[in-house]
Amino acid sequence: MVAALVPPPQFDTASFESYRPDPEYPSQAEAVEMCMRFAGKKPQTKSSGGFFGMFKRQPEMKPGIYLDGGFGVGKTHLLASIWHAHPGRKYFGTFLEYTSLIGALGYQEAVRTMRGCQLIAIDEFELDDPGDTMMMSKFLGELVDSGTSIAATSNTPPNALGEGRFAAQDFLREITKLADVFQTLRIDGTDYRRRDFEGHAVRVSDGSLARLVDERVKAGGVVAHDRFDDLIAHLAKVHPSKYIRMIEGVTALALDDVHELHDQADALRFVAFIDRVYDAEIPIIASGVSLDGIFAGGMIDGGYRKKYLRCVSRLIASTGAANIPEADHLS
Repeated sequence: MVAALVPPPQFDTASFESYRPDPEYPSQAEAVEMCMRFAGKKPQTKSSGGFFGMFKRQPEMKPGIYLDGGFGVGKTHLLASIWHAHPGRKYFGTFLEYTSLIGALGYQEAVRTMRGCQLIAIDEFELDDPGDTMMMSKFLGELVDSGTSIAATSNTPPNALGEGRFAAQDFLREITKLADVFQTLRIDGTDYRRRDFEGHAVRVSDGSLARLVDERVKAGGVVAHDRFDDLIAHLAKVHPSKYIRMIEGVTALALDDVHELHDQADALRFVAFIDRVYDAEIPIIASGVSLDGIFAGGMIDGGYRKKYLRCVSRLIASTGAANIPEADHLS
């Protein structure tokens, strides 16, 4: 489990240079510079402030950095870039992966294993789980005391309903003992995935889905083909930390008879699963209801709004990445 704490495959080559800041949101380019400094790299851009500005002393970096912004602004890309650029022993994982590690090893053994590392990178810090948040706060506090740097992004807590609501203050409040070690970077912007994929998730007929699956299998692909209901039922029997193992070696995911979800627990498990599918860059082929419309019963406007909207964005991108012929698209 410790050896697996590295960035997901899609971020294997993530770098500050490959980040695409949106010129309409200057905070994105500013975040790149600050992240580079945090990782011990010299920013490529010149400091503003004219000739004398070049001699202005840069503020000392804190041992922790928190990337705060809406979904799809590239927080994970920047987090992975920090990880790649940062020297020494280091770990990268989601909040769930770290809490699962603590559960498997035990708290003291987990601290002993991580102590002495130079960097802990945490993606999607789960502010909506008070118990685990407090445990992680204590865990990270012990590591910071031993010289470890912390870089983090987070999900918005349940009471932050708006898509554009930033979570920095909620994050700092929940990790009260560590708040002073973090420098927060607010990253404005719109979902970068929508730059490439607009509209709805691609859906196909049952007949087209069967043919597309057959073509991929004959071409040597490994397609996980299931009824949507069967997948939802199976996810309820597997701990979310094991979702990544379900898709090892899979080159495409095919889902029959997609329909709306009305149970919040089912919906949140599906969100966690899609996070792993998206990280593994697995395209999705689906029939039935368009995948961007599955969160029913007011879920999309409830306490987990940001999680659902991020998932919708990833579903649109993942079905678009399947490169399904236009003739097979259903309106």
